[in-house]
Amino acid sequence: MAVPLVLFSGVMIWVLDTGFRRLSENSLKELLDRQMVALIASVEPQPDGGYAPAPHVLDSRFATPRSGLYAAIRAPHHTWRSPSTAGVGSDFGPLLDSGQRFSYAIFGGHDRVAIESRAIEFQGEGGEPQALTLSVALSLTPYEAELFRFRQELIGWFSGLMALLLAALAALLRWVLSPVRRMEREIHEVEEGRSETIGRGYPRELSGVATNLNALLSGERKRVARYRDTLGNLAHSLKTPLAVMRATLPPEAHPGPISTEIDRMSGIIEHQMKRAAASGGALIGQAPVDLSQVAAELRGALLRVYAHKDLLLEVAVAPGSLFVGDRGDLTEVLGNLLDNACKWCRGHVRLTARSVETAHVRVRLVIEVEDDGPGIPEDDRPRVLERGVRADENVPGHGLGLAMVRTTVELYGGRLEVDASPLGGARFTLRLPGR
Repeated sequence: MAVPLVLFSGVMIWVLDTGFRRLSENSLKELLDRQMVALIASVEPQPDGGYAPAPHVLDSRFATPRSGLYAAIRAPHHTWRSPSTAGVGSDFGPLLDSGQRFSYAIFGGHDRVAIESRAIEFQGEGGEPQALTLSVALSLTPYEAELFRFRQELIGWFSGLMALLLAALAALLRWVLSPVRRMEREIHEVEEGRSETIGRGYPRELSGVATNLNALLSGERKRVARYRDTLGNLAHSLKTPLAVMRATLPPEAHPGPISTEIDRMSGIIEHQMKRAAASGGALIGQAPVDLSQVAAELRGALLRVYAHKDLLLEVAVAPGSLFVGDRGDLTEVLGNLLDNACKWCRGHVRLTARSVETAHVRVRLVIEVEDDGPGIPEDDRPRVLERGVRADENVPGHGLGLAMVRTTVELYGGRLEVDASPLGGARFTLRLPGR
């Protein structure tokens, strides 16, 4: 908005400056014409054969040295210069045979003047015509000073006007765009879990957008709920027939391939039932979850499960660490990681969490789960996050927990990293939505 206004002001300044200069030049030429007519009318022959104006006829400035108004009457053998040229190096240009000439020159080395010269034939007393070149020069210093003052005032007025217009436009845009900024703020609050819907009271142009966004949020929550219910129902309906199949198998068939496939299908169903308890990575419209509460609950449960171990389960959650998402998802992710750490550790597991305010909301919450177990070789780290893969086949499990953690984290737009822990074992670093 400012660039077109500056360009428009520049063009207007140029147009007005050009018009003022043209008007000044026309006024200057009119003044030179009047002085030239007066000079022609006052020319008289002199006893020495030359020509000069009659006394006290011309402007008094012609008689004042360095007055800025100069005149000359020149013939091939005689020249008259006005007393105002005294002490001024004046060159009125060449003699003219006919017509007139308008030019500019420098008098006295610094004074710029405009010169008008005309060629006339003067009928002397002897009857023979005499060719004369009459010249009038006018100093441009007052006109240039006036032009400079005009340009200063012009730039000053336009600069002030432009600043006033920009301030008015800024205020107008601020007022016009205030509903857009309000919508942006409310969308950000919904994204961070501070609100579930966008408010009302928007102008007509934005009310439809707000209504549609609220409908989208409501539809998304219903879709996730329907997905969870459907997946849970499907997994539950398959679990019962598998249990019947297992019960109908003769005892000698249990180690066989059918029993193995039933175990595999049971693991898949168990995984899908766990996924049914998760929200599917829904972030918009979710209320924030206090991480310290979830971590404390999981710590108590795992200490009871692994009571046979001399286990130190350390939890260090920074105050105000909040997860923006579904509580079930957070419980499932941390539960899997902590259970995995407790399973592999020698006796020490540590969970730390903090919120990085400068990070994007999708990766603002940083959670680390570490243990002092044997760790995971660097080549196996990407592989253990795959579904159905276990680092050690001798340890019971289906190899689904870490795969589910990775899937949930990816659904939330976060990141899961695996590396070595200072405790000696593995370290899983989660970057999740938070505030």
